[in-house]
Amino acid sequence: MAMAATAKRRNRVYPPLLALLLSAALAAIGGCRGETLPAESGASAQPSDSPAAEQKYTFGIIYPMMHAFYETITHSAEEAAAESGVRLVVKAPGEANLEQQIRMMETLIVQRVDGIAIDPIDADALAPLIDKAVGSGIPVICFESDSPGSNRLAYVGGNNLEAGRKLGEQLNERLKGKGMILVETGMLRMQSLNERLEGLLAYLNESTDIQVLEVRYHEGNEARALQDLEEMLDAHPHFDAFVGLEAVSGSASILVWKAKGLSRYAFTIGLSPQHREGLRNGQLTAVLSQQEEEWGRRIVETLEAAAQGRAIPSFGDGEIEVFQS
Repeated sequence: MAMAATAKRRNRVYPPLLALLLSAALAAIGGCRGETLPAESGASAQPSDSPAAEQKYTFGIIYPMMHAFYETITHSAEEAAAESGVRLVVKAPGEANLEQQIRMMETLIVQRVDGIAIDPIDADALAPLIDKAVGSGIPVICFESDSPGSNRLAYVGGNNLEAGRKLGEQLNERLKGKGMILVETGMLRMQSLNERLEGLLAYLNESTDIQVLEVRYHEGNEARALQDLEEMLDAHPHFDAFVGLEAVSGSASILVWKAKGLSRYAFTIGLSPQHREGLRNGQLTAVLSQQEEEWGRRIVETLEAAAQGRAIPSFGDGEIEVFQS
């Protein structure tokens, strides 16, 4: 299967459509982020019915970036923390930023929290910080994206290789084994995203004649995701389907499909509130869920077990569920 090389980036003036989309995206993001953390800051989630003196543990959660997708995980974690008398310190860079994730890990280690859950942007770069925390007696787990070369105690999330293959199956079902697709994803060094792309390409190569026209990485920048998608549409107007391998790409496709009135197939991963709306309105064809709504509770339960010296609960890879418009 041929795959076109990714076009080099160009400095350019945004065309009117992209400017309109950016304005809409920023407005939507602003609405979501009114309840989200400012960049490089932590918010403590206090159990509403438990005074601070009775709290047993303080756990830190570090996301790769601020996005509405992660609010679902935070909500689940807060519910579990309130039931267990746990205090949460939640941190996220404004946009995907490895250096900020490293500083956040260092801050939580200095603060001597009782456990840390991290969704690592770069598994290799964060492994030394994970090992440092574990070596100082702070249990660390990974979620959504793993760092298997580190001393992390557990991984909470889905099987990302299988998720990529499931996306391939959905494409094959709609395109009947032939056609041309565009793919957008997030961070180049994020293990979960690389696994999803690997699974997708492996399935397409093995089982179909579907051609991947282009793959782009927006590196966690929402404006760049919109620009990438607009440029790919201009370069490949006869494409048959779009695949977004994470929430930011999926959100970008909703805005573009809505603005242009496109009826092409669009697939993504992560059942965020925005993706649910995209399914209802027909901008998304299908969304794969890895049971993200349970990750927050599983994070708290796993860290609590580790802090108490109990056996780490095993959640498996989680069932992949497909939601269709």
